[in-house]
Amino acid sequence: MIEEENDNLNNQQDEPQETITRVTGMYKDWFLDYASYVILERAVPAIEDGFKPVQRRIMHSMKDLDDGRYNKVANIVGHTMQYHPHGDASIADAMVQIGQKDLLIDTQGNWGNILTGDSAAASRYIEARLSKFALDVVYNPKITEWQASYDGRRKEPVNLPVMFPLLLAQGGEGIAVGLSTKILPHNFIELIDASIKHLQGKRFTILPDFPTGGEADFSNYNDGMRGGRVRVRAKISQLDKNTLVITEIPFGTTTSSVIDSILKVNEKGKIKIKKIEDNTAADVEILIHLPSGLSPDKTIDALYAFTACESSISPLGCVIEDNKPLFVGVTEMLRRSTDNTVQLLKQELEIKLGEFEEQWHFASLERIFIENRIYRDIEEEETWEGVIKAIDKGLQPHIKHLKRAITEEDIVRLTEIRIKRISKFDIDKAQQKIDALEEEIAKVKHHLEHLIEYAIAYFTRLKKEYGAGRERKTEIKTFDDVDATKVVIRNTKLYVNREEGFIGTSLKRDEYVCDCSDIDDIIVFNADGKMMVTKVDSKTFVGKDIIHVAVFKKKDKRTIYNMIYRDGKGGPSYIKRFAVTGITRDREYDLTNGNKNSLVLYFSANPNGEAEVVTILLRQAGSIKKLKWDIDFADILIKGRVSKGNLVTKYSVKRVELKEKGLSTLKPRKIWFDDAVQRLNVDGRGELVGEFRGEDKLLIITQSGNIKTVTPEVTMHFDDDMIVLEKWVPKKPISAIYYNGEKELYYVKRFLIENEGKEETFISEHPNSLLEIVSTDWKPMAEVVFAKERGKDRRDNLIINLEEFIDIKGISAQGNQLTKEKVNQINLLDPLPYEAPEEVHADELEVIDETEVKPDDNGITENKTNTTKSKLDDDFEIDSEGQITLF
Repeated sequence: MIEEENDNLNNQQDEPQETITRVTGMYKDWFLDYASYVILERAVPAIEDGFKPVQRRIMHSMKDLDDGRYNKVANIVGHTMQYHPHGDASIADAMVQIGQKDLLIDTQGNWGNILTGDSAAASRYIEARLSKFALDVVYNPKITEWQASYDGRRKEPVNLPVMFPLLLAQGGEGIAVGLSTKILPHNFIELIDASIKHLQGKRFTILPDFPTGGEADFSNYNDGMRGGRVRVRAKISQLDKNTLVITEIPFGTTTSSVIDSILKVNEKGKIKIKKIEDNTAADVEILIHLPSGLSPDKTIDALYAFTACESSISPLGCVIEDNKPLFVGVTEMLRRSTDNTVQLLKQELEIKLGEFEEQWHFASLERIFIENRIYRDIEEEETWEGVIKAIDKGLQPHIKHLKRAITEEDIVRLTEIRIKRISKFDIDKAQQKIDALEEEIAKVKHHLEHLIEYAIAYFTRLKKEYGAGRERKTEIKTFDDVDATKVVIRNTKLYVNREEGFIGTSLKRDEYVCDCSDIDDIIVFNADGKMMVTKVDSKTFVGKDIIHVAVFKKKDKRTIYNMIYRDGKGGPSYIKRFAVTGITRDREYDLTNGNKNSLVLYFSANPNGEAEVVTILLRQAGSIKKLKWDIDFADILIKGRVSKGNLVTKYSVKRVELKEKGLSTLKPRKIWFDDAVQRLNVDGRGELVGEFRGEDKLLIITQSGNIKTVTPEVTMHFDDDMIVLEKWVPKKPISAIYYNGEKELYYVKRFLIENEGKEETFISEHPNSLLEIVSTDWKPMAEVVFAKERGKDRRDNLIINLEEFIDIKGISAQGNQLTKEKVNQINLLDPLPYEAPEEVHADELEVIDETEVKPDDNGITENKTNTTKSKLDDDFEIDSEGQITLF
């Protein structure tokens, strides 16, 4: 026992012991000093003026050099180095970033391109000067607090007196030690409107606006604070059936980065493109040419799903206030900036008031001094003190109306008045000057008493003078999530070795299953009743004796699996129907009752919920009377995959044979249109478009006079000028009134669509032609409001029954002339009542024959039914390509 204790003690002594070393000296303080310096002096902007130190010093240097003309950027950079203790490269880069935001600096030369990512020319080749806006809102030395520069030779501003929410307008980004900031740019006009609302005590909301345009979803913006997320997308449209065009790109990307991301995804096979062209100049234009037969809509979604055409930005509102980091939302930033602007305006008014009062005071003294000839009282004085006293004595009887006491400095200024000015002194002009000063003083005092109204007028002036051309560029939208598995190109093939239990894309000598993509999940069923879902890979073991393998569709309620299995060795057999909607990847699920040696006797996967009829054959044993009978899976309820199922028989089953394939008699599928995301869906979001069968189509009409019918797909994109979206009834005519730009007259036409699936124009192709109204009602009515002509009474409004006005003609027909008189307005009225013919479909109902309820000798209970099958709500399928198949 003693020896064991000694051994343990020796082992403990041999083990290395941890040592704690305390940091002292420079190691204790220097890192914290460095971190504080980077946070305060390099990376994070101040909330007071929205500038980082280098930006503030650039702006101060530009004001030093400002003479109204352009200066070489290299010269400005050199001047800034008197205030900024860092290299010229960092100053030049910061200046280019300010210039590219097109707000504070008026640039000349090649300053780079934020769209293409091209860098600016060298600083010796480009020039800059302060913009009128910067001179207006950034500078006022009288209300600026100054401090010594880093070498003590000059004075620089602590903060510039910026009277505008500049930080939110320009945005800001920086990475410091231990924290970072990312404040997104906002719209100039919207910031001013929000500031005015804040001053009026109203609520406001501000959202980012990016210089590259594009589309953005701000649903999770979170006021620009930590945890928020902004989704930004390129603006992609269809130029023709085989060409897409990108006209705006997401914030934070360039045309080069977007094109590179598209080419990489194309190489991986997730999308297919023929070629890509970059025609970007002043505006973005990237042409993407597609192979024939490829869906443009699905390619657009694939670009959003796999490339830089969609990206996510995580804002983080962090600023410096009182030399400390402050995490704050953009709403509070705007409030503080606006309140700061009000205080700066107040300081500016108070300084003006003091200056006007000083001018009034001296103008009044000057008038007294000259009008009462007090200057003559100093002729006999021989000393300077005597002169001062004489003037002071002469002024005393006349200064009761002055607003402050006379100082020696006032008297000294009076002695400096020239004789020429005294000789030409005009009492009336002097009084006019004093009156004008009194008006200015009264005006400034009024502004101080009504400071909020003054601030609102100030912001209104800024909007009027500088708001032109600064309208919102980024379109605010709500994005629908793109399911990558539905838009990815099937770029590889899946194989299976059923006996050995392997699946994968590299088993090219084994059985081919289907095409798949490298992001797909694969569902596998084995003969022992086990099921697994796993990711596509080159080779994966999933269990021996595979009976079914396929690409797995998440949340697929439509695919129904029919199964008959034996429970354990020699146990009874059960029948079940189930769907697989959600699973844990790579986890094995037992679909039987869990007993050892269970065996699947029959299995089928039915993508449309088919219910086949099978024949059960029993082994000859004992006194079994019935060895063969049929079972219809339609009589089995669909339950969860963990259900035990219904008893088939307690005897040994020899085999199960397919007798009759199942048919799907399903209800029309309801499709909705969600206006918020401009997408079709089958989830009940938005407005119901209609109930669709497989052959049914959508009717789409645009304001530009285009019309087409299409098969509904959840991946479809819609034009912004779409005015009609409904289920197409082939025999129902379309009625329209349009302005013919060539003949300068209004025409009426009614027509049927002749070419399904083809987009056609049904108004005149003249550039001045305009669609006034369009109707898909059976009996549409319209009202024509005539314009009043000079010297004539206005004609009464005309009510037109379009069905009686014109017969149905071809889509390319011009139509009948509406009127030769001048028309002011055309209104679509409520249609006349009409009972449309009811559509009858033979597959809507199916009667199931009666059967007796009678347990047989094999333990089978048959269900007695005499019902009409109602169509299921989920009688549809969305395939991997996003196509809605209706049954």
